[in-house]
Amino acid sequence: MMVRSLSVPIALLLLVVFCRADAITIRDDTGDAEYRVAATHLAALADLPGEGHGVLIAPQWVLTAAHAVSWQEHVDRVVIAGTPRRVERVVLHPGFKRLPQALVDRALANGDGNEIVAFLSASDDVALVKLAEPVVDVAPVALYRGQGELGKTVEILGKGATGTGARGHDLDGSHRTELRRARNRIDRADARWLCYTFDRPPAALPLEGMAGNGDSGGPVLMRGLGRWRLAGLASWKIVQGDVRTTRPGQYGHSSCNVRVSRYVGWIDRTMSAAADAKPEVAGSRRSR
Repeated sequence: MMVRSLSVPIALLLLVVFCRADAITIRDDTGDAEYRVAATHLAALADLPGEGHGVLIAPQWVLTAAHAVSWQEHVDRVVIAGTPRRVERVVLHPGFKRLPQALVDRALANGDGNEIVAFLSASDDVALVKLAEPVVDVAPVALYRGQGELGKTVEILGKGATGTGARGHDLDGSHRTELRRARNRIDRADARWLCYTFDRPPAALPLEGMAGNGDSGGPVLMRGLGRWRLAGLASWKIVQGDVRTTRPGQYGHSSCNVRVSRYVGWIDRTMSAAADAKPEVAGSRRSR
């Protein structure tokens, strides 16, 4: 029987296939405590309402995955370093494409997710959230602007339910629990995406893992010039097997993340153009 793959948008697709949001999936031979970190590990991590993340990249701007905010009617606040921060507006990248329900229906009917893979691969899944007031108590994370991601070890972070590579996601877990971090190695870098594979021990890194559904928009960090830089944002996954029965997050599955370096020009232009704009009612408009 032919093995098929499905790419799963880490927050959006839960609405159309009725699966719950999950978070970092870890090695089955390493204790969960080894993956947990204090909230101060990355103070610039932003919690979106309900689930999903973003990263503070400038005093008044959070970068996230477009699908992590586009499904919500209003994003009126995010939480950074334990403090709610009011949102002025959300700006979706003009190349972002919403996943058509028809593609999901076909995948659920025949178990083949190749159409979804192709669709997601061609979308620009990135957005900016402008805050109503600058954040003065947390240092933003610098963007990675180079092209040297391939082969690099990265750190991924997220909150929520968890699982192991042996079993995949725990579908009954809470959407928001403790912050976890894991590491992996970028094995594919193309125009839009940085991807890594969850390797089975002993081939895996000591704290290897992969992002899950509740980690949408969460950071993929890479060391550069002595500090962490934001290289990617959690976006979608590739799972092996019939999409109606396979549990995501198992060994051999891959995670594809927004390649931030592709979008630094759009990010810079958007923030610059908004510098003199009048404030809007929180969460009142999404710009395209």
